[in-house]
Amino acid sequence: MNEIETGAAAVGRRRPARERLLVTAARRFYADGVTATGIDTIIAEAGVAKTSLYNNFSSKAELVRAYLDARHKEWLATYRSRLKGAEGPREAVLAVFDTYADCAETAQETGFRGCGLLNVAAELPVGDAGRDVVRRHKETVEGLILDHLRQLLPESPGEADALAEHLSFLLEGAMVRAGLEGDGSRLAHARTLATALLDGATGTR
Repeated sequence: MNEIETGAAAVGRRRPARERLLVTAARRFYADGVTATGIDTIIAEAGVAKTSLYNNFSSKAELVRAYLDARHKEWLATYRSRLKGAEGPREAVLAVFDTYADCAETAQETGFRGCGLLNVAAELPVGDAGRDVVRRHKETVEGLILDHLRQLLPESPGEADALAEHLSFLLEGAMVRAGLEGDGSRLAHARTLATALLDGATGTR
């Protein structure tokens, strides 16, 4: 490497070790999977000493859980940004679909592989704490949809509950198919289907 690093590399080197490790782990876990990504690979790409890893994370499992927590927080931040432009509960429901589309678009640069949280959950054994993190994330997403639907259909709580589950399944199914196909077109179609369901529930055509 040259004595004078490029601006981007220099900024990366100035980041705290924990942040560099998480950024590197996020990139490698998403691209290659948790099992295929070794600790030595993460350490080398992050440019930190092995002691820095274990000073910040007691094990690879803890690093994986930190990655899952970070993805959950990133998703919420993107959703809140989308929600600012939503006018009313109907648009707020669609903002959840738009958030998934945003995540797919962001991942296109390095190769879109679907939901990063579900990808990790698929590699973890039953009972692993990481799977609980993913389950809670998905419950949070469905809960957000339900909250908006209860505002949209205040006199029909049962219909709101059923529609929230329906939309959640539609969203997750579209995300899985989009990940397999490597683009977000399924998510755009899911949003169109969700719009029709919402309009049907409110009597809007």
